[in-house]
Amino acid sequence: MTPQELKNSILQLAIQGKLVVQHAEEGTGENQYEKISIERAELIQQKKFKWKQQPTLSEDELPFDVPDSWKWVRLGDIISVASGKGLTSTQMVDGPIPIYGGNGITGYHNKSLLHEETVVIGRVGFYCGSIHISEKESWVTDNAFITTYPQLSIDRGFLVYILGHLNLGRNNNATAQPVVSGKKIYPVPFPIPPLSEQKRIVAKIEELLPYIDCYEQAWRKLEDFNKRFPSNMQKSILQIAIQGKLVEHHPEEGTGEELYQQIQAEKQKLIKAGTIKKEKPLLEITEDEKPFDIPESWSWVRVGSITSLNPKNILDDNLDVAFIPMACVSDGFRNQHMFEVRKWKEIKKGFTHFANGDIGVAKITPCFQNRKSVIFSKLENGYGAGTTELSIIRVLNNTLVHDYLLWFFKTDHFITNGVKSFSGTAGQQRIHKDYLATCLIPLPPLDEQMRIVAKLEEVLPLCEKLK
Repeated sequence: MTPQELKNSILQLAIQGKLVVQHAEEGTGENQYEKISIERAELIQQKKFKWKQQPTLSEDELPFDVPDSWKWVRLGDIISVASGKGLTSTQMVDGPIPIYGGNGITGYHNKSLLHEETVVIGRVGFYCGSIHISEKESWVTDNAFITTYPQLSIDRGFLVYILGHLNLGRNNNATAQPVVSGKKIYPVPFPIPPLSEQKRIVAKIEELLPYIDCYEQAWRKLEDFNKRFPSNMQKSILQIAIQGKLVEHHPEEGTGEELYQQIQAEKQKLIKAGTIKKEKPLLEITEDEKPFDIPESWSWVRVGSITSLNPKNILDDNLDVAFIPMACVSDGFRNQHMFEVRKWKEIKKGFTHFANGDIGVAKITPCFQNRKSVIFSKLENGYGAGTTELSIIRVLNNTLVHDYLLWFFKTDHFITNGVKSFSGTAGQQRIHKDYLATCLIPLPPLDEQMRIVAKLEEVLPLCEKLK
């Protein structure tokens, strides 16, 4: 049950006479209505109340049962409404007098229209039927009604709570702009208990409201937790994966160090063949740099030492290839992208190059934090180019499991440290140009990378189902 549903339940009990006990000595709703009628007549004589006698309520119109001591009347028998007065933009100047519209205080003015606290009912728009109590000195615009009622015979708090619960906006005219009118308000059935009981009902409601507020705070925290839970679970699973705690380790699969040496040998072959360029040596990893413990069979390495970063494509100018702006890269824990088809000569300059199997990682805020990262696949003729706000990571001849790298780039660990490296102006911040190359990544044996990816692909979709 939402906080609003709980509040509605309490108000429904109140309007049905089930919130407090009835006391015979307090009289009846019929007695109270007689007092209302006398006071109403005085208000009419003083020209403060406009009244047209309402048709008698039939049994079929009564929405629910109330205690025998209560009396059903129509709202038009106990309240009169009149539209406030509009203000032009030039008349709306700064001042101490609050201006009330359909949604409460909407500004301030230097003159008062009212000189006593008044029940204000929203008349038009999204807030039609909303209920407010004005300050003693105030102005009410023509977006709201000024309400007159027999104040000595009706408790204002009772009137306000019940009017709010009746949701008068439901009785608006069927127009593009929602409007509630006196003709719609006046026929609405309204239950009248004795005045003392009205006051006890208000006291009980106001006794319960703080508990509803506490419930709302707890409910909102729970709602927030539930909304964040699937994503937080995904983040936790990825962190467990890169810490070597998601799958078992098999000694026969070798070590991360052995795999690292194989990658270095492959890299030297490619450099010698001119396939990739020789890169600037990276600093050795110190013990102080290592952010968390990993299995003994794994190794800490730098991303730049096991991959090729931001490679260039050399292609025929008239070849059809994929063009991928940032909007075509999905965010979150997805591995999806779309593309447009362009001629290579149109996009070979001024854009980032990539090919099937390359990994693209956004480097600008907020795309970086939103996990806009992807493995490019099924590109037109196997190649493409796109936004310069993507960093490209190329695996060397299948020496690594592409998906293992991608999931690492979606971890909170990678994102958080990348944000720490941000530089640039607000709204245009990017990860440091050397962040990817120097970033530490845990390196398991190749077969274990495959088993980690298989387990992630098994459990991460289960988290999505929790959303």
